[in-house]
Amino acid sequence: MENVSIEYEQCVIDTCVLAGKIMIESGSEMTRVDDTIKRIAKNAGMEDAKAYITITGIIMSGSRNIGAQVTPIEKREFDMEKIAKVNQLSRQFAAKSISIEDFHDNLVHIDDLVAKFPLWLQMLGAAMISGPLVLVFRNNLKDVIITGIVGMLGWLVYYLLSKYIRVRVLSEFVAAIVIAVLAVLVVRFGLGTKVDDVIVGSLMPLVPGIPVTNSVRDALSGNLISGPARGIEALISAGALGFGVAIVLHFM
Repeated sequence: MENVSIEYEQCVIDTCVLAGKIMIESGSEMTRVDDTIKRIAKNAGMEDAKAYITITGIIMSGSRNIGAQVTPIEKREFDMEKIAKVNQLSRQFAAKSISIEDFHDNLVHIDDLVAKFPLWLQMLGAAMISGPLVLVFRNNLKDVIITGIVGMLGWLVYYLLSKYIRVRVLSEFVAAIVIAVLAVLVVRFGLGTKVDDVIVGSLMPLVPGIPVTNSVRDALSGNLISGPARGIEALISAGALGFGVAIVLHFM
């Protein structure tokens, strides 16, 4: 029975850590991650489990029979579908609809459970974000369509580079350069009217809005490690976008 208990506790800790890792890698704020891990441990009967969560790693311990487990967070992206799926599995486990083993197995295969949006749909979404914002914020009806097209192409460049380059900032930097070059060219050829409006609208799909929001939420919740870390990450991304545009405008 002792071996079974140890195996069960180890499975619970593995499940908690994996759930937290998936949520952090998918762009969740630390408060939600901490709450989810604690709920999983409590529903599994391990109310004394402790977890220390940061944007770069998770440390969790159970009973004295099992040592603390450390899991690094090596990548970060934005996938709200995965966060919602982890929360759904957590609620199913709380309702005793699935066992802890099934919970862990679903987390291991979460990429198969959560469908990825096809590239054409992502590009369409980028166009729908870029174009209308020019009309809303700049009252520029003439550049709505061309801004949507430029924003769509900028997202395509970012998407393709992200598949081969692990440094997200570099992908954003190159995408900003492409957007700025296209904006200048479409205005010079008479397809657009204002370079600034086309650039601002086309950059919107790449603006780090989620990291900024999560940074503020983490800081307000008292997490003074993850909050500033996410803020710096957002500033670096914004700087990469601005620097890419500035280089093009300076030379063109």
